[in-house]
Amino acid sequence: MIYRKIEQELQLAVSGIVSDANLESIQIRPCPDPKFGDYQTSALMAIAKMRGENPRQFAQEVAAKLDVRQWCDKVEVAGPGFLNFTLKMSAVESMVGSAMRGEHLFFQKAGHPRTVVLDFSSPNVAKPMHVGHIRSTILGDSLARTLRLLGHRVIADNHIGDWGTQFGKLIVGWKQHLDRAALDADPIAEMERLYRLVNTACENDAAVLEQARQELVRLQSGDPENLAIWREMIALSQVQFDAIYGRLGIRFDYTYGESHYNPRLKAVVEELTG
Repeated sequence: MIYRKIEQELQLAVSGIVSDANLESIQIRPCPDPKFGDYQTSALMAIAKMRGENPRQFAQEVAAKLDVRQWCDKVEVAGPGFLNFTLKMSAVESMVGSAMRGEHLFFQKAGHPRTVVLDFSSPNVAKPMHVGHIRSTILGDSLARTLRLLGHRVIADNHIGDWGTQFGKLIVGWKQHLDRAALDADPIAEMERLYRLVNTACENDAAVLEQARQELVRLQSGDPENLAIWREMIALSQVQFDAIYGRLGIRFDYTYGESHYNPRLKAVVEELTG
């Protein structure tokens, strides 16, 4: 970017006069009033005062050493020691033209790229994605795209809600109330109907609640029938998730559900309680 190039030349000019200057403090900013130019720095005044020199004279000395003719029409010393920069229109046009050709000159690559893990979206199996999930999805993907553009290595992770007490109720509903035609037509709507039906029944009937608990225990114990139902719920839900992600152009590097960690939990608990 032009302002960064001017800033670097300014730092170089100062270092040629003051070898121990804090170059990071020498920055330029947009002029508060366009009549003074496009960019401005006040950093020279602080350096001059620390050295016991006249700020305006020091600014003039720095300006004489500057070589920014490629980007600036003029460089002026103003007031007690401000340095104002007026850009060349041809330099601005060239920079904008290059950026429009996809060279991303308006973005400065990270000096030290990092690995960044982003966990976002995280929808729940057998439930429709709501606005909260979409919000997380858009924000997470925007961060991922921005960080990649800046040169960072991004790991996009989608942590699916595919485990928990709700599956006991879903399995009861699946076994007792499933409408296969409705499931084929709209899987998420049918699974949501089953959950609401059984959840209401659990609130009013302790026997149904106990059924749900037993089905959950069977699932957690690896019962083949319950595992097959559970896997079908996940597969049907993933179709909906992928359709939405496809429309939005979202991609993930990893998609692990909560169940992914089940085989590891026993060892962790033993380590924590041992």
